[in-house]
Amino acid sequence: MDHASSESKTPPSGRLDLAALRALAAEGAIDTVIMAAPDMQGRLQGKRVMPRFFSDSVVADASEGCNYLLAVDVEMTPVAGYDFASWDRGYGDFVFRPDIATLRRAAWQEGAAILLCDIALHDGSLAPIAPRSILKHQIGRLAEAGFSAYAATELEFLLFRNSYEECMRRGYRNLDPANLYNVDYSILGTAKVEPVIRKIRNALEASGIQVENSKGECNLGQHEINFAYGPVLDCADGHVLYKEAAKEIAGEENCAISFMAKFNEREGNSCHIHLSLRDRENRAVFAESDGHSRLFGHFIAGLAAHAAELSILFAPNINSYKRYAVGSFAPTGLVWGHDNRTCAFRVLGHGKSLRVENRLPGGDVNPYLALAGMIAAGLDGIARELPPAGAHTGNAYHGDLPRVPRTLADALSLWRNSDFARVAFGDQMVAHYARMAEVEIETFGAAVTDWERVRGFERM
Repeated sequence: MDHASSESKTPPSGRLDLAALRALAAEGAIDTVIMAAPDMQGRLQGKRVMPRFFSDSVVADASEGCNYLLAVDVEMTPVAGYDFASWDRGYGDFVFRPDIATLRRAAWQEGAAILLCDIALHDGSLAPIAPRSILKHQIGRLAEAGFSAYAATELEFLLFRNSYEECMRRGYRNLDPANLYNVDYSILGTAKVEPVIRKIRNALEASGIQVENSKGECNLGQHEINFAYGPVLDCADGHVLYKEAAKEIAGEENCAISFMAKFNEREGNSCHIHLSLRDRENRAVFAESDGHSRLFGHFIAGLAAHAAELSILFAPNINSYKRYAVGSFAPTGLVWGHDNRTCAFRVLGHGKSLRVENRLPGGDVNPYLALAGMIAAGLDGIARELPPAGAHTGNAYHGDLPRVPRTLADALSLWRNSDFARVAFGDQMVAHYARMAEVEIETFGAAVTDWERVRGFERM
């Protein structure tokens, strides 16, 4: 084989095919292949594999991993109550099936490539409760109806000038935010953190994830990086790779990044999701010459109708619900409006760029589940030709409007009793993610918090 330079073998986008991977490995430019699958929390779990073993064995035969990865809490503790995996079932293996279309350089790591995997069962079928499988199922339903979805996420984070280890040793108190005042849109303020943010932007661009821009946000040390609009699965894949890369890069710079929905009493981290549909001829279908299409009206009606019962897909944690506060730019009213940031669903753009922005998710969202929920709700609106309510005008924080569930427990009750969710996702998926929410509620209920110590240590 003629071994040309790595630049000539690597597509400009940073994406790789197997031939390019083999050539780069032969040159010594790639010595590690990261195989990763998104878990229930949207984190990447997997293995680092040698390139020759990956090419010779994994591509043909896949790889295996313990199925407890889809039945643990955030602390990686095996949790009772899951039908998919348990001590009674012996915690066997499932299959990491590599999706070669996602293969790319991991430009933030020396000598590494990365690709995402689907989680499959030993009969070859996709695990129905794996997040990537759930989104693929909804994409399939959408295709049967004659449509495809395009999306982008706007994911905010807080940047601290403390290492992750120092943050942990401090008990996540008295940390040093990277900015000490509101730097929303500030060029001067964002220049102070540009060495870290620039490194993230450039690493993702070099890894085949097209970056549009970065900007400051309102909370101290808060920023966001935005990416190009694209097919919905690519959007979710890029989202989880971005989170992984950003955290790793921050760690290398002795900094820490947090995507939690509500770190303190100031503004929380949001993850606004923009979405639109196209038909089989790849034509945008949300707009007509005189404004919104009838199909768009049905889609937005489905989103509004099912938003409350899908809340655990948009807001999966106890902390998620603390983000929803009046005047916080996190919505509380489950209505839609034209370019209205007080509404849960903000409609913006025109012509082929007309889209809906879902403002409910926070930075802790699993993008596969949130996008699957949006598609399922919109499809139901289209199928039943639901009539949309009129666009909300004015301040959606006030008035007699349907509201976001106040707590994860309220959201869990709506999810568990949702006939729509069972039809759209299946009983197994509904039960699995209900148990995930239960675990969070049970764990939080058993914890003694700083708030309790402050209130009760001396004065009670």
